Amino acid sequence: MRDPEQWIWLPKDKEPDRQTTRYSALLPDTGAYAVAEFERTYTFDAPLKWLTVVFSADTAVMLFINGRFVARGPASPGGDFLGNETPRPIFYAYRILLDRYGKDSPLYKDEGRLTIRALVRMKPVRICEYSRGHGGFMLWASGEDTNGQTRIFMTDDAWRCRVKPAYVSPGVYDGRKADCEWMAAEKIFNFWHCEPAPIPPCKETVRYPEKGGEMRLAPGETRTEDFAFDMIWAGYVRVSARCAGEISLTVQCRELDEEGTAERFVFTKDGEYTGFELHSAGKLTVTAKNESGAEAAVAVSLSSSTLYAPETKFTCADKELDEVLRVCAHTLGICRQTLHLDSPRHCEPLACTGDYYIETLMTALHLGDMSLAAFDVRRTAELLRYHDGRMFHTSYSLIWVQMLWDVYLFTGDDTLIPECKEALTLLLDRFHTYIGDTGLIETPPDYMFLDWLAPDGVNLHHPPKALGQTCLNLFYYGALETAEKIYGWRTTDNGMTKRCRARRLSLKEAIVKHLWDAGKGLFTEGLNTPTPENLIGTYMPENVEGRHYLPHSGILAAYFGFFSPEENRALITRILETPGFCRVQPYFMHFLLEAVYRTGLRETYTLKLLELWKEPVRRCPKGLTEGFYPPTPGYGFDHSHAWGGTPLYALKKALSGLSVLTPGMEEISLSPSLLGLDYADLEIPVAFADGIPRTPVRIRMRQGQKTEITAPEGVRIHAPADCAIHYTSEVFR
Repeated sequence: MRDPEQWIWLPKDKEPDRQTTRYSALLPDTGAYAVAEFERTYTFDAPLKWLTVVFSADTAVMLFINGRFVARGPASPGGDFLGNETPRPIFYAYRILLDRYGKDSPLYKDEGRLTIRALVRMKPVRICEYSRGHGGFMLWASGEDTNGQTRIFMTDDAWRCRVKPAYVSPGVYDGRKADCEWMAAEKIFNFWHCEPAPIPPCKETVRYPEKGGEMRLAPGETRTEDFAFDMIWAGYVRVSARCAGEISLTVQCRELDEEGTAERFVFTKDGEYTGFELHSAGKLTVTAKNESGAEAAVAVSLSSSTLYAPETKFTCADKELDEVLRVCAHTLGICRQTLHLDSPRHCEPLACTGDYYIETLMTALHLGDMSLAAFDVRRTAELLRYHDGRMFHTSYSLIWVQMLWDVYLFTGDDTLIPECKEALTLLLDRFHTYIGDTGLIETPPDYMFLDWLAPDGVNLHHPPKALGQTCLNLFYYGALETAEKIYGWRTTDNGMTKRCRARRLSLKEAIVKHLWDAGKGLFTEGLNTPTPENLIGTYMPENVEGRHYLPHSGILAAYFGFFSPEENRALITRILETPGFCRVQPYFMHFLLEAVYRTGLRETYTLKLLELWKEPVRRCPKGLTEGFYPPTPGYGFDHSHAWGGTPLYALKKALSGLSVLTPGMEEISLSPSLLGLDYADLEIPVAFADGIPRTPVRIRMRQGQKTEITAPEGVRIHAPADCAIHYTSEVFR
C-alpha cells in the first residue's frame, strides 16, 4: 500500500509468550490468545477539520478515537478450507475519513487534542479469520487543522500498550483480572504489507432486545431470562454490569431455540464489554448469578454489523411474497460482512462460492453496491493463484467463473477481467487434467458441493461419482462457455477462446454419449465405474451401484443452454411436471428459477416455485432457513442463510424481464410481466462497484394498464411498445 506502515506490538522481552499464533482457526489450537490495548494522545494548537485513518491489525481490532468507537477490522483475506499451513499472501488495511461535523463525530469536540485507542485480539477464532502468525497493530493518519496545517500520526514506540488479562479466551471475560501496567510499544517487522481494502468497514448499530435486555438481581439470586430481537441479527455481544461484588453471567446467542454460541463473564464492579466474536442472534438467553451481598444489574444488547448499502423498494399484490422478499433482503444484509458469509452462524471462509454467487445476484437487483462482490471475486482469484487453481469445493470453484463474468457485466469494472485471467487459466487447466478416457471429468478430488440432500441415504454434500459426476461436468461445461466470453473480452488473440470452445464441445459430446438417457429424456447422475482408490477419502466416497436420476443435472443443462431452446424448455417442463421428482433445496432452487427464466417459462412456473418459501417464512419471519427439509434426521438448519434468498433476485428479474446488454448497465432490456399478479412496483438498482449509489430503474405495473418505467439518465432502456419510458436526472436517495 502507498501509505506508510509501521507495525507495533507488545515488547518481546516483557511479553515473550504473546508474540506468535496460528495462521487459521482451521489449524490446531496453537499460539497465544491475547487482547492488547494500544493508545496515544496527541496535542496541537488548533482542532482538526478532517482526518484520514488507515489501520489494520492481526487478527481483530476495535478502533476508538477521542473515546468513540469508529470501526472494526481488518477485512478478511478470504481463505479456503485448503492451504492454511502457510499464511495468506495478502493482508488488508481499511481507510476511513472523519470530519468534525455532527455531534456523533469523534472530532466534534476536538480542540487540539486527539486520543487514538485500539483493542487488538490476536489468534483467529472464526474460520473466516486469518493471521500472519504474529500479533500486530498498524495505524497511519493524516489530517488538517483549522489553521490549515497538515498533521501526521503513526504507530511507533511512542505509543503505550498493555495486556488485558480479563479477556481470558474467545468469548470468556473475567473482570477479576486487572489490566497490566502500561509499557512502551515495540516497533516490529512488517509481516503484512497491506493492500487497501476496496470496501469500507462494516456499519455497526446497537440493537436492544424487545424487552430491553435488563435484569436486576437480588443478593444471591440466580436467574435465566430470554431477550428476543425483532429479527435475527449478525453482531457482537454487549454487556453492561452494575454491581458492588461478584456476579457471573452466560449470554447464549440463539437464532431460535438451538444451543447457539455463548460468551461468559465475571464482573466484580461496574463494567462495560463489547466482544470480538461475530454471532447470529434472534434472542439472547442470559443466565446471571449475583454472588454479592448487594443488588446487581446487567443489561445485554447486540452491536449489529453489516456492510451497509441503501435498499431499493418492492411491493406486489401478494403480501406473503412481499414478506418473503423482506426476509430475503434482511438475511442478505446480515451476511454482508468483510466478505460474504454463508451465514453469520457458520462464518465460513471465501470457499463457499455457491453461496456468494447467489448473494451477488441478490445484491445486484436489490442494493446495487457490488464493491463486496468484486472484492470477493478478486480474493477468490488470489486463492486460485495461491493454490495452483485448486479450491476445496470443486463445483464452487467453477461457479466463480460465472460470478466473475456477472460482476463485470453488472459493474463494467474494466480492471476485473485482466486481474483474474491468470487465475481463470489455472482453474480451467487444472480441471482439464481431471478428464479421463471417456472424455468426462473422471478423477477430480471430489464432486462437491451438490445440494443439502441425502437420497437413499447418500449425502449429496460430497456425493460419490454415480450421483455427482454429471453435475460437475455440466458446471465445467458452463465455466468453459463463460470463459470463452471472458478470454474474448477486448482482444484479437482468440487462442484461449478457441481452446475453451474445443474443450467445451468435446465435453458436450462425452456428456451426451455417456450420461444422457434418451429413453427417459433425463441424465443419469454419473457412471458406476470405480473411483480410483488413491482418491477415496472423507470427501470422495467409494462409488455406488445403480443408475440414479435426480432433477439437478437436467436443471443445470437447461440453465447452461446445453441443448436447443426447445429441448431445454421441454426438459424443464418434464422435471417440473413429473410428480414428486423435483425435490431440491433453496440453494439449487436458484439454478431452477434461472433455468425457468432462460427457457421462457417464467410466467408458468415462477410464482408456483416461490410458493415454497412462504411456509418457512411464516414459521420464522426473522431470517431465512438453510433448507426446506433436513438432509438427514436431526440436522439443525440455521436461519440466517442467504443462499436461500434467491427470490429477491429471481422475482425481480422475472417481473422486469431484465437483460443487461452492455457492461455497466448502460444499456438494458426490459420485458415486464405481472406473471398473473394484479400489480407490482419494483426498483432495480443500476449496479456500481465504487460505493456511489445511482438512481434505480423504477417499474410500475398494473393489470390492464400501461407499464410505467422511470430510468436514470445515462441508462438506455429497450422495452416493448406497451411500456412508457421516462428518464430522470433525480439523485438516488
